[in-house]
Amino acid sequence: MSSYNELIKNFERIRNYMREFYVYGFKSRNDYDKKSARSYDDERRRLESWLGDYMRFERTRDGKNMFISIDSRVTVHNPLYRAFKAKSFTDRDITLHFIIFDILYDSTVKMTLPELLDTIDNEYLCDFPEPMVFDESTVRKKLKEYVEEGIICTEKQGRTVLYYRALDKVKINVDAVQFFSEIAPCGVIGSFILDKLSESQENFSFKHHYINVALDSDVLATLFDAMSKKSYITVTNLGRKSGEPKSVKLVPLRVFCSVQTGRQHLLAYEPDFRMIKSYRVDYLSDVKIDEVCENFDKYRALMNETQIHMWGVNNRKDVERLDTVEFTIRFEKGEEYIMGRLMREKRGGKVEQIDENHCRFTVEAFNCNELVPWIRTFICRITDIHFSDPFVDKRFKKDLKKMYRMYGIEGGAEE
Repeated sequence: MSSYNELIKNFERIRNYMREFYVYGFKSRNDYDKKSARSYDDERRRLESWLGDYMRFERTRDGKNMFISIDSRVTVHNPLYRAFKAKSFTDRDITLHFIIFDILYDSTVKMTLPELLDTIDNEYLCDFPEPMVFDESTVRKKLKEYVEEGIICTEKQGRTVLYYRALDKVKINVDAVQFFSEIAPCGVIGSFILDKLSESQENFSFKHHYINVALDSDVLATLFDAMSKKSYITVTNLGRKSGEPKSVKLVPLRVFCSVQTGRQHLLAYEPDFRMIKSYRVDYLSDVKIDEVCENFDKYRALMNETQIHMWGVNNRKDVERLDTVEFTIRFEKGEEYIMGRLMREKRGGKVEQIDENHCRFTVEAFNCNELVPWIRTFICRITDIHFSDPFVDKRFKKDLKKMYRMYGIEGGAEE
């Protein structure tokens, strides 16, 4: 019988399984040919140990398809964060961790590295039936890691370095942390903090709860680290059309998060094309931070300059070639909130009131096709519309005529 361990070392492998089967889903065991059937069964059981309460299946002619089913009315914590809390450690790692923090149990206890080594050997390991020895290099590296994380502090007395536990008396706004954990990029950080809080928590309910972004937390954390260091990155990007992964070198500039779909995009300068391009974060993997980019501030300034003409994530080198969209909206007395919504959602556009019942919206953008889904939400109030791109203009009006026919309405928009 095949066995598996609930803990994991390589999160990227788990991320792929969760996306392939339970997020983008509905694949059966026979559909997955990247790994052996035994590997699939091991990973499936591992995922079921975390997500058993949320997993459903249906049987088709092709076999049994597994998927995640979540009711946002009752699910207030993102269940996908559980995958990050199942990281494996060696016996020695976890033993050394607890020994160090047992010795440095309070911020007033300060010790040098030799003192820590003596205490570990004489008070913690001496009674083990099989001797477990931690050499100076191992303990030094572990202390350095904790100092970088901010949970251990150092103090110099001459040439001597003393180690002590950091103060742990930070007042936390639980509501803010809980909201952050479900909404913000890398919200898994908030989830870890909530696990440590003993006080009661007020639960939020979300009309739109985008839990899938949890799987990209590891990638996002590395991207933000590279931005803070103003560095190049090398990343594997899964081609949307080809379906083949490709390694690219980029300068990460910003991450855009859609409030409509929850999808996250990286806006990055690509040296090979000498322009800023967008990349879906869920298509990125194996992010490696490279050397510092001397022109980072220049590229970020270019990003700021062109961002005012971005409706979505589409960017171009040539700001002279902009698409124009213009439409007029009618509203009745008492429906002034319609114009208020336009003012709130106009982004880089302009809203002009024509008379008591009409207003006009105008915008110049890199790609007017990105506005179409938003424009459709005003469809019953639009009296006139024009796209500078003739292809988009013709397709928009053609779609309207098709809709009229579906509802049995004669006439409609003219070509």
